Amino acid sequence: MQNPLMRWVVPVPAIEPEIVQTYRVTKAFYAEVQYRADLDSHCQWYEETARRNRQELQRMKGDINPLRWFRRG
Repeated sequence: MQNPLMRWVVPVPAIEPEIVQTYRVTKAFYAEVQYRADLDSHCQWYEETARRNRQELQRMKGDINPLRWFRRG
């Protein structure tokens, strides 16, 4: 007699053909390439923004501060 629990066991899927495996690896590779290109682009944007912000801060430090006129000390 067969075990009643065995009918609930899912059969093991068949092994994928080599072409499908190649497709998955290729897709993962190009996704990684795109991710790294996007990261590089973001890092360049961030460095440029930080440089501009530092320059703007230096200009702001040289500006006249009208609040200093009202403070004594």
